[in-house]
Amino acid sequence: MTLDERLENVAVVGAAGKMGSGIAVLLAQEMAKLKLKSENRDRIYRLNLIDISERGLDGLRAYLRAQLTRVAEKSIVLLRSLYQDRKDLIENAEIINAFVVDATSFVNFTTDLNTVRDAHLVFEAIVEDERVKIKLFKKMKKLCSPDTFFLTNTSSIPIGYLDEQAGLEGRLIGYHFYNPPVIQRLVEVIHSKRTVSELKEIGAELGKRLRKKLVPANDISGFIGNGHFMRDGLFAISEVDRLKAQFRFPGAVYIMNRITQDFLLRPMGIFQLIDYVGIDIFQCILKVMRTHLDDKSLRSSLINKMVKLNVKGGQNPDGSQKDGFLKYEKNRPVGIFSLRRKDYFIIKDDWKKKIDQKLGPLPDGFMPWKALLTSPKKEEQLRRHFEALKKMDTLGAQLALRFLKKTREIGEKLVDDGVANSAQDVNDVLTNGFYWLYGPINDYV
Repeated sequence: MTLDERLENVAVVGAAGKMGSGIAVLLAQEMAKLKLKSENRDRIYRLNLIDISERGLDGLRAYLRAQLTRVAEKSIVLLRSLYQDRKDLIENAEIINAFVVDATSFVNFTTDLNTVRDAHLVFEAIVEDERVKIKLFKKMKKLCSPDTFFLTNTSSIPIGYLDEQAGLEGRLIGYHFYNPPVIQRLVEVIHSKRTVSELKEIGAELGKRLRKKLVPANDISGFIGNGHFMRDGLFAISEVDRLKAQFRFPGAVYIMNRITQDFLLRPMGIFQLIDYVGIDIFQCILKVMRTHLDDKSLRSSLINKMVKLNVKGGQNPDGSQKDGFLKYEKNRPVGIFSLRRKDYFIIKDDWKKKIDQKLGPLPDGFMPWKALLTSPKKEEQLRRHFEALKKMDTLGAQLALRFLKKTREIGEKLVDDGVANSAQDVNDVLTNGFYWLYGPINDYV
């Protein structure tokens, strides 16, 4: 069965979640464009969006329409060619509306898992809990035909393990989109030893259709993205533990967050990133990796304390950031959680100024991440920035270079351990999936 044939009937399970909703948008737009081709006009298409939450599905309806409208606005030239036989569509707004109507006409929003029965492709994007996933896959195996292919968005659970436990006989592939899937270019693709060759080919072709950058990762828990992020986060936490005697806990968190964002030129600080992912999700992934890798170092008492205190981060339904290690107003950090007070320490200018003075200045000519992102001389400016850091005898420079070195060690170990096939694959994941300006495996230090 070709990819075109498989795209005639598709299901997304967990469709109302952060990842599932984005995957739904990508599939809806691709299926709509396919259906609009003259040779496919008489074919029947179905996209079943399945979730346990009725309220979530209501939100998904609105999200899908809004995102498809944006897609249509950006694809108006293509849509004019696809609608060239529709003489009633003249204005751009009419074409955009027609596309949204057509793209949603074959979408079914439901809480009934039985609707996966006729799907040729099933995308799974539920909670990162292997027991729940395995139970779901076992149910779907009974419901679906023997030639149905399954794609899981797991970010840490080995694909071979899921396949074996659910008895899917190689019909499962790891297809790890990054958040949000509509915007993020990266997809980590993970095959197990059992993955059938046809599914590998389908996955590769689908990635091209969706204009994603596919990076292969070997079937080792955490893969490349979380294999690096978890250890990066744990190192930041260890640095907080080392610094808190001098700066107290809120000060140490502030320092490491600023070091990673400003001194290391990342889009957000490490504790902002942990908050964005969700502290409870971070804990969950650590547990998965610790179990499958038998690595007891993948544990954090601090993360466990935060979750026990119900300080979890994550996002609100409208996409705004929930409080975690940091307190947010309009998605900007304004406070830091205090374990001692079990409340937020509000960042004041004089407090911030004192700590910044102890860190020392940024290198001369400093440019923030956003400015460097579009700079034509980005590589030259990055090299100059880190060369300057090496010449500075300040606490900030020392902490930044120490972190930079650790980050590289983590990346190199992913290659040595066979998680990644090459240093380039590690760098591609971090630059595309995490929006770093440079890969962790570099010669800056």
